Formats: sequence, structure tokens, C-alpha cells
Amino acid sequence: MEGIRDPVQVNGPHEAGLERTIQELNSRKKQLEDALHQLRASAASPSAGLSAKDSLEIMTKAYQSLTEEEPLLPPWGSALPALLALRRAQQTMAETKEYTDSQEGSLEQIGRSTEAERANLREQQALQAALRNRVQSLREGLENREEKTEDQLAKERLAELRQQKDHWDKQTSSLMKQLDWFIGEYLGPMLAAEELGGPVVGGLMDIDPDDLSAGFSAQGKLKKAKDQPDQDKRQRRLDDIWGLQDQQGQTSKRKRDGDEASAASAEMRDLTEQLMNKLMEAGGDTSAAYVEIARESAAARFLVRSKVAVFHPKDARRLRLVDFGRDLED
Repeated sequence: MEGIRDPVQVNGPHEAGLERTIQELNSRKKQLEDALHQLRASAASPSAGLSAKDSLEIMTKAYQSLTEEEPLLPPWGSALPALLALRRAQQTMAETKEYTDSQEGSLEQIGRSTEAERANLREQQALQAALRNRVQSLREGLENREEKTEDQLAKERLAELRQQKDHWDKQTSSLMKQLDWFIGEYLGPMLAAEELGGPVVGGLMDIDPDDLSAGFSAQGKLKKAKDQPDQDKRQRRLDDIWGLQDQQGQTSKRKRDGDEASAASAEMRDLTEQLMNKLMEAGGDTSAAYVEIARESAAARFLVRSKVAVFHPKDARRLRLVDFGRDLED
């Protein structure tokens, strides 16, 4: 228990200093109160016998005595200076916090303005650099054009157009391959399901082509496929729905592939090919871009719902692609 000290002994000097400070302040307060009482008593006594000169002399002596008197200072070891310093520090901190809070809004506004000006500066610098490069390229092009003959310029332009044509031919071929893969992999089974009485395209995803052999119920639900479906019945259904027709409307001898998904995919490919060829042949004349279809198939309805194709306003057997080079119709 020797290591534990009495808290009263630990805080004793500090408490004693505070007690002395309180006594000093009380003593000074009492002195000031006594002086105030004396001043009030002297003011209440009659002073008619004093002349102006006597009053001036009294005031002069009073000021001199106050000037010669030593200022009131706390004794050595008093806690009063520390208390005054602490109060002043607290006041300074409070004033600083109040000023900081009042300046936060202005600081945020200045920060936003600075960031906006920096963004404008970056844009102006980028624009200036682009204009400088453009002017330089125009000067170089003008110099090269002045040095070349018309035949050379024509050959260069022709070579540039050929390069552009090759580029777009490659892009078109790549897109057609991707479209063909998408039709065979995803779109064909969904088109076949819609033709067989199932949901529209997009209503039933991830369809197995083998499950389409059983067809759909009257409620649009997929029936359970049999282990050994009737192939003759299935082929007759394929011929009834996807049987090819020639220009006179007669059924062609060329058969579709052996399942519903493949037949729907082939129909979609044929329809898109006819529509694109007809649009190219029309040369921008939308009235000449219509293709006559034998029936309103699921493929045609899908193209119309996707706003890729439109029916003729007066003949639902005619269909054309939307010319995306012009305004898209509502």
C-alpha cells in the first residue's frame, strides 16, 4: 500500500493556490467596496465651501496618487494568471471556431469556382491544341495539293474510296456472320415457339429445339416431349407452317431443315436477305422497298415489334425495312 498516495496530498498545492487566489480576489473586492462607500459618503456631504481651484487641486492629487501607486498584481504562485490565460484561450478558440464556421460556405464556393475555372482552362487548352493541329494539317494538305496534279489527286481519292469500301465490306460481312449466328443460336427457337402457339419472342428464353416437337398447349405452355415423337406428323407440321413457296404461291420442293428451330431460322434469314436486297435496289425510294410476304409470320412480327421493319399502311402483305438513314417512324 506504500505505492498509493493520498489524492488530497497530490492535489493539495493546486487547491491551496486556488484558495489563495479566491482570498485575494475577495480582499480586493472588499477594498473596492470600502473605497466606493467612502466616495459615496464624501459625495453626499456638503461641498459648498470648495472653490473650483480647490476641486481641481483635489482631482490632481488623486490622479497623482493613482499614478504613483503600484498596479495590482497577483502574488507569486497565484493561479489567477493561469485562469485569466485559460479564459482568454477559450474565448479565442470560440471566436476562431465561429469564424471558421462562417467561412466554410465561402471556402466551398471558392473551391467550386476554382474547379470550374480549371475545367474551362483545360477545355480551352485542348481546343487551342486541336485548332493548332488542324491549321497545321490544312497547311500541309494545301502544300501537298499544290504540288500534285489533278490526276494524282484523283488517283489518291479513288484509292481512299476503295480502302473505305473494303473496310465497310469487311464490317458488313462480320455483322452478317454475327446475325446468322444469333438467328441460329437464339432467335430461331423463339420464333419457332411463337409459330407453334407459344409465347412471343422473348417470353420464353433458353428453349431446347428438341422440346419443340411436342408443341404447346392452348394456354401457351410447352408440352412434355415424347421419347419417340411421330416424325411424319412433325414433318407435315413443318411443311404446313414453313413450306417454301415460289413466286406463283406454289409450294417448292426444296425442304426446310429437319426441326422447327432450323426452319424458323431459315425463314428469318431468307426474309432479312430479301428485305435488305430490296432496300438496296430501291435506292432511297421507300415506296419501292416493300417485299410481298406470303403470310404474317413470327419473323415478320418480330421485325415490326423491334422497329426494324414496317408494314405497308394499306397492305399488310407488304413489308419493308426502316431506312435508318432517314427519320425513324413512330
